[in-house]
Amino acid sequence: MTPPEAPVNGSSSQGMRPPAVSVCPKTSGQMQVLAKRADFLKAARACKQGTSSMLLQARKRPEGEAEGIRIGFTCSKKVGNAVARNRAKRRLREAARAVLLAQGKPGWDYVLIGKKADTIARPFPLLISDLEYALRKLHR
Repeated sequence: MTPPEAPVNGSSSQGMRPPAVSVCPKTSGQMQVLAKRADFLKAARACKQGTSSMLLQARKRPEGEAEGIRIGFTCSKKVGNAVARNRAKRRLREAARAVLLAQGKPGWDYVLIGKKADTIARPFPLLISDLEYALRKLHR
């Protein structure tokens, strides 16, 4: 009896999953990521809309400050350890790619804030519908 072949690079044939890839269109320069704390603080003083899985903060920027849609993501330690926070931010990032390119308004800053356990546990279609709902409420 011959032993089975060893898997290549330590992977097994059982339980193989495809790599995580975004199914949404890539950002084409229309969306920029917020990086400065001052931009997050400005958004925090503006409009807010909560949903069961996230909090959306949005502000209309003054003319000439920046172009396009700018977006930021944050999760506090209440969401969990670093692994949980990063997972929540990845889910928010994918939801933003799916929704904000189509429904976001140029000249606005958006900050998506993850909620404890809800952002990770919520099914992705419901996460997207939560973001669409929050955008509708903020832009009316």
